[in-house]
Amino acid sequence: MTDCLFQSLDFRNIADLIRRTETALCFAAPGIHSEPAGAIAAVAQRLGPELVTVCLDFDEHVFRLGYGSIEAIELLRDQKIEIQSAPGLRTGLIIVDRQGFMFTPTALLLEADERSSTAPNAMRLSHDQAMEALARLSPAAKAIALAQSKTEEEREALRTRTVEITSNKVEQADFDRVEKQLLNVPSAPFDVARQVRVYNAMLQYVEISLKGASIQRHRLRIPKAIQDLGGRKDLEGRLKTTFDLLESEGALSSRELEKELNQIRSDFTRTIGRERVILKVVRKAFEERIDAFRKKLEAHQKKVENQIDAHLSKSLASIVQYYLPIVLKNPPDAMRGQLPLLDEEHAARWLEYELAKSMPKIDKLISRMQLEVRYKDLTFESLNEEGFLETVREAYPAMNWDKAYSEYLAVGERMQNEGPA
Repeated sequence: MTDCLFQSLDFRNIADLIRRTETALCFAAPGIHSEPAGAIAAVAQRLGPELVTVCLDFDEHVFRLGYGSIEAIELLRDQKIEIQSAPGLRTGLIIVDRQGFMFTPTALLLEADERSSTAPNAMRLSHDQAMEALARLSPAAKAIALAQSKTEEEREALRTRTVEITSNKVEQADFDRVEKQLLNVPSAPFDVARQVRVYNAMLQYVEISLKGASIQRHRLRIPKAIQDLGGRKDLEGRLKTTFDLLESEGALSSRELEKELNQIRSDFTRTIGRERVILKVVRKAFEERIDAFRKKLEAHQKKVENQIDAHLSKSLASIVQYYLPIVLKNPPDAMRGQLPLLDEEHAARWLEYELAKSMPKIDKLISRMQLEVRYKDLTFESLNEEGFLETVREAYPAMNWDKAYSEYLAVGERMQNEGPA
């Protein structure tokens, strides 16, 4: 530990500082990890728990952010150290005897606890500032500050200070509640969680589905009344029982639209496992293509609305022409029972009537045309899938994923230091 004003404090440095305690110790932060907690427990054994003040934000969310661990709290409780909880506390304060530091605690969800000496996160306090902070932190801390006062004048000045942090003792019920919450829904390992955040900053899953446009794939099932060819079972199995409603390559086909959408899919997304992913940096360009495609889809739907009636009528006429000579030669009983004359005109009319009953409603054919694009974030489970990260790198060989990871950690550190906008 140097005499510099600005310092770099990680868990190891904090634990080393704590071990130097000779008279009294104060630790305040959102949470605490096992290494500093073990050092505090050793101080409590040596000096007594009454000379140790610990103030945390004892909350499930704090542990999930990686500010501390429930196991570290157990180390303190085993030594009968009273823990005060100050909801929302995010500043770090450590005072060993009369030497104090304010520091920015590390949230392991954002970054690892690896600090170089050139990356300060703490500031040394003067003796007076350290005593002032003690006096304003909690009643127990204020009592320690008064006991450590060097002069009566200093003691009187500290006695007039008002405690500014609202805190309450962590009771057994509080501990049990938070411990149960963490056991019921365990957090992902923080190194993996950081990787998830890194990749989520770069990638998303994307689902692209075109629905209702491929009306050329609809088929008309020939009614049983038409298939029952006067008892001729040998003919029934040889004749077509379904027909395409529209020509597969006709004017109303969606083939060209599907081809264009597949090209967009191929250009902007990659297959990872059973799903597709997209780089977030290209989402704007991707969505521009999707918007343009939606306009083409709308134009196609209007074209279908305007022309489908004529196309279906043409298809119906073709089916009638196919079946007309067949039913005239082998009249179905259902047709015999309804026609006074088994001639071409009456047979054609009967076929049209029977087929019309099986024709889909036009509004159902064209009302469901829609393009759906859904995004979802990567998950811990995704990154845990065997070969997932390697597949991502193979899918985007031009991307420097190591560089992206380092840059994201730097962004996370800036966000943490700057706080919310």
